[in-house]
Amino acid sequence: MDGERGRWRQCLLGGAVFAVCMAGTTLPTPLYGLYQEKFGFSELQVTVVYAVYAFGVMGVLLLAGNASDVVGRRPVLLTGLGLAALSAGCFLCATGLGWLYAGRMLSGLSAGLFTGAATAYVIELAPKNGSSRATFVATAANMGGLGCGPLLAGVLSQYAPWPLYLPFVVHLALVACSAAVLLRLPETVRERQSLAAVRPQRPALPASVRRVFVPAAAASFVGFALFGVFTSVSPAFLVESLGVHNRAVSGLVVALAFFASTAGQLAAGRIGVARSLPLGCAALLAGLLLLAGALYWDTLALVVLSALVGGGGQGLTFRGALSAVAGASPAGQRAAVISMLFVVAYAGISVPVIGVGVLTGPLGLEGAGLVFLACMTALVSTAAVYLLRHPVREE
Repeated sequence: MDGERGRWRQCLLGGAVFAVCMAGTTLPTPLYGLYQEKFGFSELQVTVVYAVYAFGVMGVLLLAGNASDVVGRRPVLLTGLGLAALSAGCFLCATGLGWLYAGRMLSGLSAGLFTGAATAYVIELAPKNGSSRATFVATAANMGGLGCGPLLAGVLSQYAPWPLYLPFVVHLALVACSAAVLLRLPETVRERQSLAAVRPQRPALPASVRRVFVPAAAASFVGFALFGVFTSVSPAFLVESLGVHNRAVSGLVVALAFFASTAGQLAAGRIGVARSLPLGCAALLAGLLLLAGALYWDTLALVVLSALVGGGGQGLTFRGALSAVAGASPAGQRAAVISMLFVVAYAGISVPVIGVGVLTGPLGLEGAGLVFLACMTALVSTAAVYLLRHPVREE
């Protein structure tokens, strides 16, 4: 019993390290308005600063997604924490837009290293009969950490001194504590090789998987795009259209979307893949419509409901998509197909968000948001209709 308790303690500590790293990736969210005031850049530049993060994540997933399988979990995670610390350092030293680009890129590289390695590590630290619970710990750490970032920064920047510095100082302290914890946790990869053995992963899409992959990827793209808009431009919308200048409130609204995603992923495990994908698409559609209503009528309550409903839909669709795609993939190509799904998902965080930034100039923030929502609604509706006509079979 003591051995099992010890393994669960290690699993939870690994999850805490995972959460700290992911919190750093969303920490700047409620601070973009302050950076705009300080450096005088446009809404388009805000969205590009945000999207640089996704390009960093995709680069690592493609070039070094299997690194922790080769050199071990702890070296990769310690590298990820080092990159997170460098990212915080860039924001602390920021004297212009270039520092923000560098900080976001380093943050993306850190998250790219953590996404696969920390998920596997948390599961491997748990007792052998606890893989299901450990998977939820990893999921909760990932999404919960993403949600805690804007909440922490929003509260500190609103109610404590040095709003552009204190959140990153606190995160650096948490990163240092996480590194100390990680050094005390065991390595779970038994047969390790040198870094030279790491090879780039090429995304693959076998013909047998396309029937499942295309609608699952479309739903994942929309879910991540919704997150992208919430974390990049929603604080500006709250200020400009709703007169909400409290950064703690802005951070909370963004955090709710990530917390709801955690609940959606937990629900997906209970209702099954076949139902979670179409139900998730329906929830995403409802979340998009609620956000459209919030933009049209300038209503804070609808923004909050959109975060909750859309976040839950994202959790349902993404866990359902991962399960469906993994189950339909040939064993020898499963990792490559899953990498392809992650690349599509992170493209959803970056490409549409930049599009919103481009359209903000001629159409205004609300008009650009409505165009984005119309495009995403068409995409997720098409995916939902396809999934209803061609249900994904349980594996």
